[in-house]
Amino acid sequence: MSIIDPEIDVLLDETDNDRFLLCALASKRAHDINDMMRGQRDRAIQLSSAVEIAKANHVKPLSMAFAEIARGEVSFDPETIDRELGFAEGLGFNTVRIFFSNLVYTADPAGFKERFSQFLELCDKHGIRALPTFWTNGGKCIDPHLGKQPDAVRGNHNSQWVMTPGADYVNDPTRWGELEAMVKDLIGSYADDERILLWCLYNEPENHRRGVTNSVPLMKATFEWARSCNPSQPLTAPLWREVGVPGTSLPEVTFALENSDVISFHCYASGTVLEKFIKTLLPYGRPMVCTEYMRRPISTFEEAMPIFKKYNVGAINFGLTAGKCNFHYPWNKVDEKGWSIPWAEEPEVWFHDILHADGTPWNEEEVAFIRRMTGVAE
Repeated sequence: MSIIDPEIDVLLDETDNDRFLLCALASKRAHDINDMMRGQRDRAIQLSSAVEIAKANHVKPLSMAFAEIARGEVSFDPETIDRELGFAEGLGFNTVRIFFSNLVYTADPAGFKERFSQFLELCDKHGIRALPTFWTNGGKCIDPHLGKQPDAVRGNHNSQWVMTPGADYVNDPTRWGELEAMVKDLIGSYADDERILLWCLYNEPENHRRGVTNSVPLMKATFEWARSCNPSQPLTAPLWREVGVPGTSLPEVTFALENSDVISFHCYASGTVLEKFIKTLLPYGRPMVCTEYMRRPISTFEEAMPIFKKYNVGAINFGLTAGKCNFHYPWNKVDEKGWSIPWAEEPEVWFHDILHADGTPWNEEEVAFIRRMTGVAE
């Protein structure tokens, strides 16, 4: 078979000039497309983003797969995931937090679950459990869309992170049917999967609204959908405001506290504030996990990890390897609209992240401390 369009050189550029990778990726994607065309055609053609599927009577799945690869739209990368999970294992970490996309799921539910299952297999290989997150208002891309995403801007913290779902979904309950189907399918399919630690249903509701009028109704509905699946794993939504201080008697805080099986929270403050936060949550008598912390120099591993250990609180720091999301750059350089202004120089003290892309530490002493705290140090 000869490939005329797209040209073979274009395809190889998108797959690191690896012909085996190109063949494997195209074959896998063609298989996914074929399944989508046969088993979910009616659902897919209702989406404006699935126009190509509607034309599939005269376009073969393999041709569609090659076209997607040439456009840079196929980005699931098990090799990188496997490598970086290995980095996490080497640090003694046993949980990773991931974020879902409703658009990617709805366009191809079967393919989405197949890739998620592959991800869980890689996690299991490294002794790591997953903490999936469904919705989040945060993100630089406030108009989510399928296809190739905007290129990251170097020096821009959290560059091109995509909110899920978009404000057009959150603000319109008539569109929640798609979201309900996603929640019930995923939680129902993996309700007894021990590779999943717990389900985070809404990350930081009401924070970074990005056009969202009110997150609470969708959060409440999502808890109802999730509960109907009767999963073995706990459900949670993180507190991102400290309990017991002015301004925290808010619906999202109250609801999360009353309905989370495991209390999760975020704290990027000093050790003193972190310990105070934990003490305010102890009376609720439930397990606790801090699912975001660590922003140098204010919140550090050296100060926070002993506190978590003292109170038997699970902890997931934000960031692992310095990559295109630029988490090692600070938050706090913004314009008048609150958007990040790219930093010209890489910070001398990293904000988040622990390792360079090749796995070497930003700070070897810090990594040695982490490994001692997690029990994997020699």
